Amino acid sequence: MADKTLPTTKTDVAPAEEVANLSVASEAEQNITPWTVEGAVVNGEQQAVDYNKLIAQFGTRKITPELLERFTTVTGHEPHLYLRRGIFFSHRDLEKILDRHEQGKPFYLYTGRGPSRGHMHVGHMTPFIFCKWLQDVFDAPLVVQLTDDEKFLFKKELTIDQVHKYAIDTVREIAAVGFKPEKTFIFSNMDYMGGAFYRNVLQISNLVTLSQARSAFGFVGESNIGQVHFPSIQAAPALCSTFPGIFGSRKDAACLIPCGIDQDPYFRITRDVCPRLKHPKPSLLHARFLPALQGSKSKMSSSIDSSAIFMNDTPAQIKNKINRHAFSGGRTSLEEHRMYGGDPDVDVSYQFLTYFVEDDQELEALAAGYRKGEISTGEMKARCIKVLQEFVSDFQAREKAITDEQVKQFTDPNFPRHFASLSSNKK
Repeated sequence: MADKTLPTTKTDVAPAEEVANLSVASEAEQNITPWTVEGAVVNGEQQAVDYNKLIAQFGTRKITPELLERFTTVTGHEPHLYLRRGIFFSHRDLEKILDRHEQGKPFYLYTGRGPSRGHMHVGHMTPFIFCKWLQDVFDAPLVVQLTDDEKFLFKKELTIDQVHKYAIDTVREIAAVGFKPEKTFIFSNMDYMGGAFYRNVLQISNLVTLSQARSAFGFVGESNIGQVHFPSIQAAPALCSTFPGIFGSRKDAACLIPCGIDQDPYFRITRDVCPRLKHPKPSLLHARFLPALQGSKSKMSSSIDSSAIFMNDTPAQIKNKINRHAFSGGRTSLEEHRMYGGDPDVDVSYQFLTYFVEDDQELEALAAGYRKGEISTGEMKARCIKVLQEFVSDFQAREKAITDEQVKQFTDPNFPRHFASLSSNKK
């Protein structure tokens, strides 16, 4: 899922020599899977991800101004900045969720995180910030899957105890976004697996062939059987009957999944099997990747400290990383920049600001000033540093306030969670 730190090299699912061949290719198509995010290679140079091409390749639909206008009409809320600015840019059946909201029919939100050592980075925050806003707008339940099992299957150097500890540590971070346990269930796959969850995993896995799994995920002979089976585990939370503590025995509650576009293969398979299991197909909202500090040709990585701003970074570390590593869209000298201007579309500091500055007019003024050369790269970085320092500092204060008791409440499947759309008899 968009908030998950999935393996970012193909060595997790393919032979090392295949990766080597890809890395030196002078021409290659972009490759976007749950484990690999690689832009195309043209004349030996890595390109940024082509999101319009992904829409065509995956068969999704672009989020249009007309759809956002309908969102406002149905909900009474202006679209979140992530929608206004195309950060969430693609969807599957969002209009059906809006229909259900109009009709008072139940649905819930589902996202996830692949827990890893250390803290989340700001790129991981995107789906959680958005889910919190969606939850407030719709008063919908949210379930958050922590895929400690997947991390163990795909990261050979980690022990099963390590990945489980990472999952428990992650609960506090997710809670610090502002969620409440009476509206949000956060679960480790290792802890929650069994009962209704495992029954749905089995039913899904029984309907997906090895050929389909290979086609969707690129599994090869070296892939272990746990990896091949895992997609059915990520699919199961898209069925409301996986959560009897929230939905009782009903099967009619639909699911809306905000996630990175790289997670779409999981849910294409899920959408295929849901009708056969008498559940609604899940709807999806797809996000772009927050670029690494080095630029849009790669995304932030938990394993590369200089690529990311982490949620436990100090103000000094944030300042140092932005000043030293943030790719600039400016000219080679200040004189040239004042004369010809820069390109905010490739400037990482500006790109980060599009995620964290609420004021559209301020953002437009920054872009226009940068293009004219009136705002320098140093000034753009200074604004980015201030915004990220405040964002991370506020988060750290909230995280510190999360108690052990609250962590237990978030992870308790039987903690009382009541919603108006579920107030009728649980089917």
